[in-house]
Amino acid sequence: MDQEKRWYAVYTRPRWEKKSDGILLRKGIMSWCPTQKVERYWTDRKKIIEDPLFRSYVFVNINEEDRVNVLMTEGIINFVYYLGEPAIIRDEEIENIKKYLSEKDAKISLISIEGFKEDTLVSINHGVFMNNTGTVIKGGKKKVYVRLESLGQVMVVEFPNEYVSIAN
Repeated sequence: MDQEKRWYAVYTRPRWEKKSDGILLRKGIMSWCPTQKVERYWTDRKKIIEDPLFRSYVFVNINEEDRVNVLMTEGIINFVYYLGEPAIIRDEEIENIKKYLSEKDAKISLISIEGFKEDTLVSINHGVFMNNTGTVIKGGKKKVYVRLESLGQVMVVEFPNEYVSIAN
C-alpha cells in the first residue's frame, strides 16, 4: 500500500462542511475546510460569519489506508473522482488557497460550471481580446457569448468559459 499522504477532495452532505471537518479532525485525520468571512443580513441584525468557500467539499490529507476511515465519517458522502480514481490535489494548490485566504480582505468568488448569467460584466483573460470587458448575452456550460463594444461598434464573440471572469 502507498504510505505517502496526498490531498483529496471529498463530498459532504449539504451544509455539513464544517461539521465533517471537525469530525475528521477529532478522528485524527488531517482535513481542511477553507472558509472566508462573509457579511450576512437578517431582519434584526447583520453578522460576519465564516462561510465555507467550496459548497459540499472538504479536503483531506491521507494515505491509501485512511480512505475507508474517511468514508465512514458522518457527513462524508464520497471522494471526488477524476478519470475513475479519487482526484489528487497538488500540495501547491492547497498552499496557494491557504496563502490567499490568509491575506487581509481576501475574497474568492466561485462560478458554477453552469456558466455565466446574462448581463454580467466580464473580463476577457486570454486570446486576442485579452484585457477587454464585455457583457454576457448568453451563457452555456462550455461557451459564453459576450458583447464587446469598441470603436463605436458592437461585436458578439464566443469564448470558452475559462477565457472569461467576472469583472471587478
